[in-house]
Amino acid sequence: MKERIQKVLSDSGIASRRQIEKFIKEKRIFVGDRLAKLGEKISRDDQIFLDGKKINLNVNNKLRILALNKPEGFECTRSEKSSKKKIFDLLPPENNFRWISVGRLDLNTSGLLLITNNGQVANQLMHPSSMLDREYIARIRGKVEPTDIDKLKKGIQIDGNRMKFNDLVEGRITKSHSWFALVIQEGKNREVRKLWNALGYEVSRLKRVRYANIFLPSTLKQGSYKEMNQKEIDNLIKNLS
Repeated sequence: MKERIQKVLSDSGIASRRQIEKFIKEKRIFVGDRLAKLGEKISRDDQIFLDGKKINLNVNNKLRILALNKPEGFECTRSEKSSKKKIFDLLPPENNFRWISVGRLDLNTSGLLLITNNGQVANQLMHPSSMLDREYIARIRGKVEPTDIDKLKKGIQIDGNRMKFNDLVEGRITKSHSWFALVIQEGKNREVRKLWNALGYEVSRLKRVRYANIFLPSTLKQGSYKEMNQKEIDNLIKNLS
């Protein structure tokens, strides 16, 4: 049976569908000796190559999910164009699959990043329709006005989209900074920073501490990962039903 190439490769744990579309546009995927086309249908008997390396489409990989404590200064990309350090260099070796990050954290954001070997699961976990909480600790330069806190909770129009914090709790305040715990659900690109910046505030530190019901372990050092056990995976996947 033939299926769309994005679905076949995603189900095989190669990458998320969005990433696969990007690979095809970048002319990195071949079907046999010809360039792959977006939306074309292939079978699992076809010979598929990514960056010149043959992909095994018939490997039945057990679902694996890692909780990585991402340090600042690491990119969530495989692009060879960037000389910056990559999160994938912190992960266990890949064996007939590719690690896929569940969403991204920007270069200067640290904390919890989920990694999986299953493209379909990655898509479901990061898709806005899943409405999964992403909780952060943010350090804001200066004092935040109560009226601005209300605006951030109600929503602000940014880049044609209405963005807001689903929860925003003020914590410790010093002479130079204010600390907040905050929650978003859609995970748009740089959403947390854009919200604060829209009201004239600077985010001087940002760390993700929770994704859905998975918390960043307090004992997990920066640059280290923890492989989730089956019970933890099952509890996470329940959020998708």
